[in-house]
Amino acid sequence: MLGLHQQQCDQILSTVHQLNCAPLHIGQVQAVTGNMITASGFPYPIGQGAIVETADGSTVEAEVSGIDRSNVLLTPLKLNGAIRKSAAVYPSRSDSMIGVGPELLGRVINALGQEIDGNGPIATNATWRLHADNDEFQNRGRVSAPLDIGVRAINALLTIGRGQRVAIIAGSGVGKTMLMHQLISSTEADVIVVGLIGERAREIADFVEMSRGSGANQKTITIAVPADHSPLLRIKAAHRTAAIAEYYRSQGNSVLLFMDSLTRVAHAQREIGLSLGEPPTMKGYPPSVASLIPQIVERAGVDAKTGGSITGFYTILADSDDLDDPIVDTARAIADGHIILSRKLAEQGVFPAIDINRSISRVANDLNDDQHRQAAQNFRQIWSKYEENADLLMMGAYRQGGDPVLDQAIALRDLQLNFIGQQHDVSIGLDGSVAQLIEEFV
Repeated sequence: MLGLHQQQCDQILSTVHQLNCAPLHIGQVQAVTGNMITASGFPYPIGQGAIVETADGSTVEAEVSGIDRSNVLLTPLKLNGAIRKSAAVYPSRSDSMIGVGPELLGRVINALGQEIDGNGPIATNATWRLHADNDEFQNRGRVSAPLDIGVRAINALLTIGRGQRVAIIAGSGVGKTMLMHQLISSTEADVIVVGLIGERAREIADFVEMSRGSGANQKTITIAVPADHSPLLRIKAAHRTAAIAEYYRSQGNSVLLFMDSLTRVAHAQREIGLSLGEPPTMKGYPPSVASLIPQIVERAGVDAKTGGSITGFYTILADSDDLDDPIVDTARAIADGHIILSRKLAEQGVFPAIDINRSISRVANDLNDDQHRQAAQNFRQIWSKYEENADLLMMGAYRQGGDPVLDQAIALRDLQLNFIGQQHDVSIGLDGSVAQLIEEFV
């Protein structure tokens, strides 16, 4: 330990108490391959924290991610450490519990819970488990109450319930971030938890700055990890986002959770999985990705004991607008509904560019009355009829009078586009949205 500073030595030695006074095993680095460190003589389980010495006398934090015969595989939290062969590896504290509490409201933190907004350290007064409790499904309640989210098209045509999990699917530059801002500023919720994971640092800074100007800032907790951080930190940020939301739900609160984006979390798991030697499947995703997404999404929902709820929105990046992407498919299957944004509508200047044909809320029929359901069905039928014949109309090959339903779809097209479109700084309530839908489309 001669190469370490006193503070680092104290941190390492303090783990003796955390390991129940068991012998302290100090491992050695055998190899560094990509983002993975192979160490020998380190007989600790998966999830155990570690501290690795570097050539410049500093240290790098890591975590045991796999076991290969007599060696362990460590994933570092930072990617720029000067790690050398035979460097010492010390056990460190595992963060199975995280700090939570009202002190987090209005703050921006990183994947380790440290403040990054420049407003001073955060001293939380409670703890919560970082990873999901697999038995919690026994306390899960039904989605039975509608949630007003302030966006007319979603309120009326894709009614969202308290505790629902919704995937927002779109290609790049189609308006996912702007829709997120609309939902955050307009949705009725006690607490808002936002995970900005794997996005560009500039986008994160812009998002935080825009949030400060909204009325929801003081009830919003933001967990931000840019794209240039290690894959392990991106995954930890996703779990921390869900864990903080769980804590507030356990207090009986209505929580709104945003994760932008679930695709970047999947990319992080792909990096780790391939480094561990998992076999690649479609688009290079290893099997562990398919299990990670449900672990995160299933943490949202209604708590039957406390009456609290987590309504989760998870953005999915459809590369090249490919809706058959494995991550899109997996998220769509596990969520309670999905909102697909259309590049064609965005190019026409219609925002939010919601593709009504391919978007669905799986709880809407349970939440809406008969008149509301009929109006929504009429809207969809007319919308679908126009979309089916769009190419025919563009070529000028259709004559009015040939199909009464298509004639109606043509006549109502502008009215439907106006109904879908909405200024990002305007909020339209649930009752008003439904009343307008019934008035115009029954």
